[in-house]
Amino acid sequence: MMKGKKSMNFYMRIVHRYLGFFLAGIMAVYAFSGIILIFRDTDFLKSEQTVEKKLGPELSSEQLGKALHMRNLKISKKEGDIQYFNNGTYNNVTGDVKYTSNELPTVIRKLIQLHKASTNQPLFWLNIFFGVSLFFFVVSSFFMFKPKTKTLKEGVYVSIAGLVLTVLLVLLS
Repeated sequence: MMKGKKSMNFYMRIVHRYLGFFLAGIMAVYAFSGIILIFRDTDFLKSEQTVEKKLGPELSSEQLGKALHMRNLKISKKEGDIQYFNNGTYNNVTGDVKYTSNELPTVIRKLIQLHKASTNQPLFWLNIFFGVSLFFFVVSSFFMFKPKTKTLKEGVYVSIAGLVLTVLLVLLS
C-alpha cells in the first residue's frame, strides 16, 4: 500500500468511532425506553389519573372505545343516561366521560414515543437515522479487523450465531 493512501478499513473505523460516540446518548434513551415498554401491560411506574372528556352523544361501545383509545371496551351496566364501563362512566345524552387510567409520567411517555413514531410524526426521521446508523454499525464492525485474521473469522461465526438465535426466538415465540 502506498504511503498516504488510506484503506477502507481506516475510514470505516473512524466513521464507526465518531458515529458511535454521537449515538451513545440516543442508544441510552432507546435502551431505557425499550426496557420500560416491556412492562407496558403492568402498572410499573404508572400512577392513577382521572380523565374527564366531552364526546358526542349516543356513541356505541365500539365508538366510545375508539374515541378513548381503549380496546375491547364493554359497557357493564346502564342506569338511565349513564353507562358504566371498566373504571369509568359515559353519559349517553351529554357525551360526558369520566374515567381513571394508569399513566406513565409525561417524560417517560414521550421517550416511549421514539419506539412508536409513525410517518406522520417528526420523530420518525430520528428513527430512520438511528436504524440506518445501527445497520452501518453492523457492516462497519466487520472492517474493524484486518481480513483473514482469526479475530474476524471468529467474529463472523459469533455474528451468525446471534442472527440464528434471534431468528429462532422470533419464530418460536
